[in-house]
Amino acid sequence: MINKAYKFFCGCLVFCGFAASLASCDDFFNQESSDVLYDDVEHLNNNVDTVYSVAGILAKLQELGDRTVLLGEIRGDLVSLTGEANNDLREIATFSVSDSNKYNRPSDYYAVINNCNYFIAHADTSLRNRNEYVLMEEYAAVKAIRAWTYLQLVLNYGQVPFVTEPLLSREAAEEAEKAQIADLQQVCTYFINDLANLRPDLNNKFPLGGITSISGVSDTKLLFFPLSLIRAELYLWRASVTGSNDDYRQAALHYFQFINERNGDNSTYPTSTDRLSWEPGESLFRSHMTGLYPISEARELITMIAYGSTPAAGSYSELRDLFTSRRENNYRVSITPSTGMFELSESQANAILSVDGTSVTYAPEGLDEHRSGDLRLASVWSEGWNYDQYTEERVRTQSITKYRDNSQHVFLWRNMTVYLHLAEALNGAGYPRMAFMILQQGLSNKIISTEVMPYYNTEADSIYLSRFNFNDVRYGVLDVNGAITRPTETQNMIGIHTRGSGWTPMNEFYQFPDSILVDTINVPVALDVQKAYVDSLLLNENALEFAFEGTRYYDIMRFAMRQPNPGQFLANQIYKRGGKGNEDATRSEIKTDLTNQRNWYLRWKGKIGF
Repeated sequence: MINKAYKFFCGCLVFCGFAASLASCDDFFNQESSDVLYDDVEHLNNNVDTVYSVAGILAKLQELGDRTVLLGEIRGDLVSLTGEANNDLREIATFSVSDSNKYNRPSDYYAVINNCNYFIAHADTSLRNRNEYVLMEEYAAVKAIRAWTYLQLVLNYGQVPFVTEPLLSREAAEEAEKAQIADLQQVCTYFINDLANLRPDLNNKFPLGGITSISGVSDTKLLFFPLSLIRAELYLWRASVTGSNDDYRQAALHYFQFINERNGDNSTYPTSTDRLSWEPGESLFRSHMTGLYPISEARELITMIAYGSTPAAGSYSELRDLFTSRRENNYRVSITPSTGMFELSESQANAILSVDGTSVTYAPEGLDEHRSGDLRLASVWSEGWNYDQYTEERVRTQSITKYRDNSQHVFLWRNMTVYLHLAEALNGAGYPRMAFMILQQGLSNKIISTEVMPYYNTEADSIYLSRFNFNDVRYGVLDVNGAITRPTETQNMIGIHTRGSGWTPMNEFYQFPDSILVDTINVPVALDVQKAYVDSLLLNENALEFAFEGTRYYDIMRFAMRQPNPGQFLANQIYKRGGKGNEDATRSEIKTDLTNQRNWYLRWKGKIGF
């Protein structure tokens, strides 16, 4: 990291803490009344000061990274806690989070929001350099950060005081507690409108371009939230609340816009053909489990929150110490895969392509190391042994490669996020077949024209679907020949389920429901039935792909909102944590009535939440 950038970033950390002790601990705006980077309205009028402010806002985001993952994962169905877990984590797992829980601090969200509000109110975007507006990239980036932060706040608290002006005094902070209360739909609507008029060329432009690195991150665009993607997320969440077909359509279009622009004009942003597979041997199966990108690689990664590599750096993510056995945690982890996660993974039919590519067989059940079914879990999770460094006691260890020993940052969005959420939006918009293609084969114009278009033959459908231009010159779907030998140079797309469950296009247990047999007659399946089926596949695929990454509870919430009985759907899904036959035990452990949607959310001292 260059010296100047280091001073910017560390200097902001100092500003972020000054005079915080003057505010009351009982005020969730407590840091807002004094903890803004600058209180001089003339300050944000040059590039240097603006970069300083943006870096300071990124520093404040560090308070939110770990809790975003932990609140999103521990409340879901894919992990359980070990005996090493502390009380704060146990409160999260049992939906009984107290006011004193260290992950229940609304003030940290409002600290980011208030500094964004200040920046937006005072950055001078009228400045020009060679006829270019010089601060617009920073302005757009800060607006996107504010939108993401408010979205996380309302997802975790359900309804929140909504303030878009900077608070610079105790009086203003106290008044803000009485501000308009906004729910998820209102938050999404505000920021959809707020981001709507930003110039299209800002979708793929980010500030800090002159800084070599921050916290070891050399590609500083990874520290920001692309406008197209945050818009897509806002539309998807609002659609899940309202059921709006138009919102689902808009979400899908914005996801595609991000794909189309991610790497510049006339470039690609494909799924890649990387996968985990079995190859048939003489009398057994041997694993061929290489090739999936680590989620930290720039080709896969979209947005993260950067942290220092050690606690001494001043900002440190504890996720490695919670998920992976390390010397630093004396090889004892707090979070481990749940029985429900193992059962879901092992329930997948893994289709093994024959040597000549003409047929498939299926991997057997009961393989050791949880290698039956989908292979993604077995590729990222393993157990072993080590010795307590103090007592020399033998300790059972766990490795989750998504939290490798040298992984210091918190990853939020990646390539697979876009494609799975695109499929979810298309399914909600009434195109389950196209959503299914993302899971089964991958998208190209050829696939869309042959496997999708013939089934949606109204003029409106044709016009809408034609907007998803996966040009065949740039996007090629992996075929059987490429699968049994190696992909050609033009093949860069794959069905996402094939990433872990074998050759999905020929998997007889993974087919689109065109019709059902009724009294020896094939009866077409209604669109709503197709959508519900694909939705169930998507919810499972999100688990298989994103396990341990902190998205699971939010995914379950979003899928539940679309159901006739949202509370019962969410409760039933969470109770799967303990595995089949143990739902009652999990229910007893949680105690909170999850069928009541008000209990999905955190509360804090009667001032925020339901």
